[in-house]
Amino acid sequence: MDAAPPQHPHTPRDKDPHDVDLDVEIDIEIVRGAPTSAQFEALNDLARSAEQADGNPPYSEQTLIELQQAIGTAAQDTAAQTNAPQAVSDTTSGTTSSTTSGAEAPLEIAYAWTRDGERLLAGAGVVVLGDGGHSQDSSPDVLELVVRPSYRQHGIGTQLVDALHKGPLSPETGRLRRAWAHGEHDAVAPLSARFGWAPIRELQRLRLSTPEDVPEAELPESVTIRSFEPGRDDEAWLMANAAAFADHPEQGHLTLEDLHSRMAEDWFDPSGFLLAEENGELLGFHWTKVHPRDPEEGRDEALGEVYVVGVVPEAQGRGLGKALTLAGIEHLHRRGLRAIMLYVDADNTAAVELYRRLGFTRWDVDIMYAPAPHR
Repeated sequence: MDAAPPQHPHTPRDKDPHDVDLDVEIDIEIVRGAPTSAQFEALNDLARSAEQADGNPPYSEQTLIELQQAIGTAAQDTAAQTNAPQAVSDTTSGTTSSTTSGAEAPLEIAYAWTRDGERLLAGAGVVVLGDGGHSQDSSPDVLELVVRPSYRQHGIGTQLVDALHKGPLSPETGRLRRAWAHGEHDAVAPLSARFGWAPIRELQRLRLSTPEDVPEAELPESVTIRSFEPGRDDEAWLMANAAAFADHPEQGHLTLEDLHSRMAEDWFDPSGFLLAEENGELLGFHWTKVHPRDPEEGRDEALGEVYVVGVVPEAQGRGLGKALTLAGIEHLHRRGLRAIMLYVDADNTAAVELYRRLGFTRWDVDIMYAPAPHR
């Protein structure tokens, strides 16, 4: 959950830093299903504003894909587009709820709109719905929340979480619930504790600034590396990915639709999607990514990414993970990238140690929260 930083030292002691500042009036609207085109643009504008200020995107790639897929589904739902959503208003809380076209999309979105003439989106909480299960093996409902930098320190994050906590993220649903906080925001821990949530997972972001110093990849003689071929390798890669990440809460559950959604992105480059084969059998892969230069998002130069590296269980222990990592870094360096980043779970100590030996250093961190168990 991305929320406001704590109040400045001059704040009166008797004032709760999460209390709503009455000089900012907002309306909370919770919508199930796809956002409208106007809502989607407002979400993008909000995200750009936060990323420029924080240096971190407030929404994960999977959340952005879910939003884009929902927009596409809603656009095809011509019958529903002719009918405006019917909002049910709760006059005591100032919160409204509605359903839009594309309502089958697995989304619940809380919008915090300002009441002034501009009606700006001051904050939003996007919940990507899981499978509705109750066990730890189920796919959870996942929240990502952001407040516009110029509207922080006004309790908007608290209002959004409170509305969601009484609605789609209510404990009474019995569903598995999670939340991501992207970057180290000072207010996240107290806000999560206020609603009885606690950190359960740490995803580190590491950065390599000297790719030229990385050694060359060394492969077993019988193993070769080639680039991914769209249409030919889709199903084989999907099976290898599921096997390599069988215990991973997100990566191991990617579908063919998820793969194709990523392949449709502007950044997709099959030449940087490396496959390791032995006698025609796919053993592992390194999918690289390039973030183009974008000063508005704080990137003065293009940035390479070790997007995902995986090795099927039968081929593990042969050094393929390291070799594929090096091959991908070499590919990015040949493209002229002078900085490379990656994400890794903090408890994956073997991977963390490998990356640090290669010269990666800690850059930032994402924290996942979950409701704390009752004692």
